[in-house]
Amino acid sequence: MGMSDLIAGFIDALLDGDAGFAEFGRAELASRMGCVPSQINYVLTTRFSPERGYIVESRRGGGGYIRIRRVVFEPDRLVMHTVNALGDSVDPRTAAALIANLRQNGSVGELTERLILAAVGNNALKEVPPDARDALRASILKQILINLIR
Repeated sequence: MGMSDLIAGFIDALLDGDAGFAEFGRAELASRMGCVPSQINYVLTTRFSPERGYIVESRRGGGGYIRIRRVVFEPDRLVMHTVNALGDSVDPRTAAALIANLRQNGSVGELTERLILAAVGNNALKEVPPDARDALRASILKQILINLIR
C-alpha cells in the first residue's frame, strides 16, 4: 500500500466519524504520516475532489486547517448536480470519477455504471477526432444522466 493510499485511508476514517467532516492541519497530518505536506496536497486534489463528492475548505497560516465534507444528496438530486457540474467538455478520467461517485452514492447501479463508462470511453469515441472527443463525451454523458431521472 502506497503513502497516498495510507493518507486517503486515514482521512476516510476521520470522515466516517460522528462529526460528518474531517478537520486537520496539513503540517500535523504530514508529520503524523511521515511525509511532506505536498503529499497531503496531492491526496486532497486527486482523492477528495468535488467530482468525487467532497468539499475541501482550506485556511493557511498559523491557525490554518483543512476541512473536508462528504456531499450527500438524494440519488436524483446527485444526478442533476452532476449534470449541472459538467462543462462543455470532460476528459475520460473526470468522467470516470463522476460516474464512480454516482455509483458510490447509489444513484446508479453497477450495470448502469459499466454501460455509461462504455458509452463515453475512448474506445466508443475512436472514430471521432481526438480534439473533439471531450466535448462529445460531455454531451453524451449529460444526455444519459438526464434520461436516468426522467
